[in-house]
Amino acid sequence: MKKIRTNVFAIIIVIFGALFFAGCGRGGQSGSGKPGGPDAPRDAPVFAVNTIAAVQGQIRDYLALSGDIVAGSSVDVYSDVAGKVSRLRVAVGDRITRNQAVAEVDPSRPGMDYVASVVRAPIAGTVTSLPAQLGMTVSQAVPLARIAGGSALEIQLYVAERFISKMVRGLPCEITLDAWPGEVFRGSVSEVAPVVDPGSRTMEVRVNVDNQGSRLKAGMFAKVRIITERKENIVKIPSSAMIQRFGEDYVFTAEQDSEDPSVLVARKKVIVPGIMVDGVLEVAQGLRPDEDVIIKGHTLLDDGARINVIERASPLE
Repeated sequence: MKKIRTNVFAIIIVIFGALFFAGCGRGGQSGSGKPGGPDAPRDAPVFAVNTIAAVQGQIRDYLALSGDIVAGSSVDVYSDVAGKVSRLRVAVGDRITRNQAVAEVDPSRPGMDYVASVVRAPIAGTVTSLPAQLGMTVSQAVPLARIAGGSALEIQLYVAERFISKMVRGLPCEITLDAWPGEVFRGSVSEVAPVVDPGSRTMEVRVNVDNQGSRLKAGMFAKVRIITERKENIVKIPSSAMIQRFGEDYVFTAEQDSEDPSVLVARKKVIVPGIMVDGVLEVAQGLRPDEDVIIKGHTLLDDGARINVIERASPLE
């Protein structure tokens, strides 16, 4: 009798075990298996994210440099004779015309008197330097003055060897100075040196400056952006939105689930990136304007994961 009871008890345990595993199997097969679908488990994780709309617009690549403003053209003035400077006819900052008298040099020697030689300006412009002093003895090799021709100014820059391929005449430039905060002056590349300095591995570049109002002066320090590439009507997003893994470049977008529009899910979009400038990325392929791109909370996402948009950032300008 005892043996029969033991067998019955064992049969009951086997039956309950079979029912338990069968119930587990049906529970594991329920639903579509999609993280964002209406049949998804109620305890499926929901990720908090921030998004931004992809925009269509312009992107510009540039090279940031700095240098000194110099006169566009300058000429040193020399005397035709050696002697003492007996008179100065100009001062620093004076605007003078061609052939205007700059100084007089007396070539007299002890026991001999000569008529003072008048030194004249070879070009019209502004006197920027006047090294000659009254009573100073000069020779034909000593400059008496320096004249900057016209009002044209240039910025002298030095470009590293790796950027030389981007330098061509005519590239537009944006110029800022501490002397005029908040203002942007315009210019363009006017001269590109034909050789590279073997010591510094740099190449000299000169930029013309639009000096309206003569507010810029030779000797000022300027910061220059040389615009090396400009693209119009491209799709752009913050570069932080792109994920690079396993040889793929992709982003996640926030979209309504096809089976339950009340649910938002993350969709993986493989993209072809273009140039990146100041944290802004050009998307050459794979994304349309106005798509909501996830920019925060996207590193742990999978395709189809349920999301909750906490904040939508303002679109890029």
